[in-house]
Order: sequence, then C-alpha cells, then structure tokens
Amino acid sequence: MASSRKRSVSDGDEDGQNDNQQRSAPQSLTHPISPPLKKRRLPDTPTEAKYHPPFKSVGSPFQLTKIKDLPAGLNKDTYTLRDVLGDPLISECWEFNYLHDIDFLMSAFDEDVRSLVKVHVVHGFWKREDPNRLALQESAARFNNVTLHTAFLPEMFGTHHSKMFILLRHDDTAQLVIHTANLITRDWTNMTQGAWFSPRLPLLKPEHGEGRPRIGNGAKFKLDFLNYLRAYDTKRPTCKDITTKLMKYDFSSINGSLISSVPGRHTVTQSTSSTNFGWAAMKSALAAVPIHSTIEHKPEVAIQISSIATLGPTDSWLKNTFLHTIGNTPATTFKVVFPTPDEIRKSLDGYMSGGSIHTKTQSPQQVKQLQYLKPLFHHWANDSASGLPINASKLKNSGRKRAAPHIKTYIRSHRPTPESSETDIHIDWALLTSANLSKQAWGEALSAKENTVRISSYEIGVLVWPGLYGENAVMKPAFLEDALPPPEQTRGDGDGKGKEDYDGKDEVVEVALRMPYDLPLQLYGPGEVPWVATASHTEPDWMGRIWQA
Repeated sequence: MASSRKRSVSDGDEDGQNDNQQRSAPQSLTHPISPPLKKRRLPDTPTEAKYHPPFKSVGSPFQLTKIKDLPAGLNKDTYTLRDVLGDPLISECWEFNYLHDIDFLMSAFDEDVRSLVKVHVVHGFWKREDPNRLALQESAARFNNVTLHTAFLPEMFGTHHSKMFILLRHDDTAQLVIHTANLITRDWTNMTQGAWFSPRLPLLKPEHGEGRPRIGNGAKFKLDFLNYLRAYDTKRPTCKDITTKLMKYDFSSINGSLISSVPGRHTVTQSTSSTNFGWAAMKSALAAVPIHSTIEHKPEVAIQISSIATLGPTDSWLKNTFLHTIGNTPATTFKVVFPTPDEIRKSLDGYMSGGSIHTKTQSPQQVKQLQYLKPLFHHWANDSASGLPINASKLKNSGRKRAAPHIKTYIRSHRPTPESSETDIHIDWALLTSANLSKQAWGEALSAKENTVRISSYEIGVLVWPGLYGENAVMKPAFLEDALPPPEQTRGDGDGKGKEDYDGKDEVVEVALRMPYDLPLQLYGPGEVPWVATASHTEPDWMGRIWQA
C-alpha cells in the first residue's frame, strides 16, 4: 500500500511544504446541497405588517478560497489566486509568505502584463545554503521582473510566517490582501483558507488628512501597518521602498485593527500613536471593543488554528498570558478547534493535507500539554461518531468540513438571550490571521521588570467587530455565502408605522461573518486525540494511503 511522507519541521509554527497531486473526491463528498427555501410573501398593504426599522446588510469582511473538489453550491462568494492577481491594471506586487512557488505565483497574473508587473517576494530563508532559498533563487532567475527580499530573523526559532499581498495599480490605487495560504498549489486547491481584502486605497489629497489614530480607524491601521513594514529594515533596507510609496495613500476607508508580530523585544505601550505587537497588540485593540461578559450570555472564544507549538508543561502561558488577553472575563469559555486523525483521513486530500497541520505529543512536556489542552479540543468537521453528541437538527453547514483547515481564526461570540441556541449567536469580534497557537507567534509572557514582550516570528492579521459598522450594528455568522438573509417581517396588529415613517435613527446594521466551520462545535470524545503529523498513521485514508512519519 502506498504511503505518504512528510518533511521534518522544527518545533515552531511552520506550515507544511510538500505539494501533492490533485485527486478527485468521492461522490459522497461532493453531492449538491438542497436549494434554499422560498421567501415568504410580504403583505401588500404596509399597515398590515409590523415593519422593522430600516435594515442595512453588510457583507463579510473575511472571504474563503475556492475549493477545487467541491461543487459550485459550496463555493459561492469564494476567490482564487487568479482573482487576487489577475487584474491587468496591477503594476507592482509585494508578496509576503512562508512558502513560495514562483511559477505558481506568476501564472496568476494576467498574461498580457505578466512580464511587466514588478514582483517582489519577501521570504525568511536567511541561510545561504537553505534548499528553500536555493530553489527560490533558481525559480526567480527565470523571470526578469521578480526580486527576492530576505526578512531579518534574529530569533533562533522564528519564521517569516506572514501571508500578504500589497498591490499597486496603474489607476493610482493600492490594495492590501492579508490571508492564510502559503504560495503553493496545494494551499489554494483543497485546503480551507481565508483572506481580508482592503478597499481600493486612493492617493492622499493634500487638502484631506486621515485624522488621528484611533483603534479601528484607517489612520491607526496605516500607522501600525507602516511600522510593521519598517521592522523588516532593522539591519538592511528590505521594505523601505514600498513603505515610502504607501505613505502617499489614503487608508481612511479601512475598518479594522491590524494585529501583527515582528521578531525582537518590544516595549508594551498604551498610546494609540505607537504600535504594539503580538498578544500586546491584541490586548490594546480589544480594550476598545465592547463585549458581553455575563454568564447569562454564555460568551466563548473559539481558537481555530492549523498548528500548536510547544507551550510548556503547565498551562501558565496559555492561561495567564494568551487566554487572559483574548477573554479576560470570568464568564468566558474557550474552545480550540483542531482536526483529529479521522478528520484528516476523510479530508479531500486525505493524509496529504496533514502535512500542513501540526502539533506534537511525543516528549513528556508535550504529553503534559495535551492533558491540559484536551478539555478544550473541538472537532473541525463536527461529525465524529466518537465525539460528544450534538443536536444535528441545529447544525449549520459551512461547506468546508472535508476541506482540511489551514485558515486561522479567533472568534468571540455570545448568545443574545439566555434562551438562544448554540448557533443563534452574535459575534463580539473576529480575527483572521497567519498566527497559530504558539509563543513564537504571539510572544512570551510580559517581562514585568522591563515591560517588554519577546516575539520570534513575523505574523499578520486583521481584527474586526460590529462597532466598526455602526452604533447599533450586530455581527452574525454566515454560512455558504458572504451575506446574511434579510430579516423577516412579521404579520400582527401593527403599530401604524410604515417604512416611510422611520427617521433612520434606529437603523439596524447586520454584518455577516463567513464561517469556515460548522456550528455547533463538537467536543472531542474521551478517546480522541488531535492529528499529529510526526506520528505514523496506519489506518488508510479514503484513498487507501497510509501515513509514515
């Protein structure tokens, strides 16, 4: 029987590297979904209905990638690499990532301008003899318009893990795309990935300023983004050119907070005119986000990642540093969403997808870590026969249970009423990021003596919350598309108000958040363990292959 083999990786936060041949999924994985229910017919006379206040719907700030071996019905509102880079107006592209396939990258540009776009690739392979570096140099040499840049990595276990495009266009606009996929074919085929797309940013007009930096506004985002880029230039000019160019663009249309990490020791600051990194950046941003913290609202944070590094034999860092940062209220519960070996076996690429998903359970320290993480573990696909039972009638389908997760999301939600179900929730905030669950990504515990945080890796993500879209805005999970269904209008005695009677002060803003996994989440069963890529798995996947470490 054929077997799959994975490359060895360090104990850090790296993604898998080996690419794989594309295979068709079994029919049971690709059956079409049922058509949507017909909409209710509204009353003909306005006074016969009790109308809601004027309603505004906002599409999801995060999008998912298209999955090759899933049907069109499960790929609505998704994007491909060609969708990101195929605009013939792109004049310059800066590509930041951990793994890079230059041929794959260049194939996504419009054929007519492919040789004209100025392409800059930022990587972290600083050792001259590194095979990845040598392969990159060989590939880049085939293109006259590709320039390689090496990120400065002062920390031994650090990686250049950020995933991002900076795009400049001939129409004098710029766009940022912060995402979760390596620049290799496998990550853009059958793995669940996500991205945040900035609006098209125009050039600044001399008479218009961008305002003072405030958590969540464009001025603060720009300040933090440019400070992130400046970190690359600590030892030598790397991103100086693109940083200088971006200073000329107007970021005021951006809603969100940049959460990034750069290697080194960083002083934690309380000022919005300075930039924090790692968990300190998350802490300062969340201080501006209103949340529901009572037990009746049952607030919870779902930590959905594709890698868990060595956190320590006790839960000291996890509990006192990281979880305290993202949920510092006694009522908050935490769930870690991570696939089991069975979920990897059943995924579209079978065991091959497991090469991009990492945790370890071999050493005594890692075994202790598994013990304190085990009560938090929840399934990715939520359909395990061995997991704790869930109410199948309440299950909301994301369409991604068989597309193994490489996306990283951190989502805090609450139930609007004590009677609300696990799926009828409001989202307090959501983070899409390259950062997995690791000290290298988020930073060590605070050094009280120096008020500093030590970080090893480059990471980047975007935090969003309802208040960015209006005082009365709510954010809700969206499934299978980037929009929420319109609110129902109910018959009744009516209150005499028609649509035209509302003055707009009570406008309801509902923001969709595209979910990469099904709800409700399913807790691991007593005998279940997370997928471990460094262990051998002899039970065949759905394609009949085994996994040998």
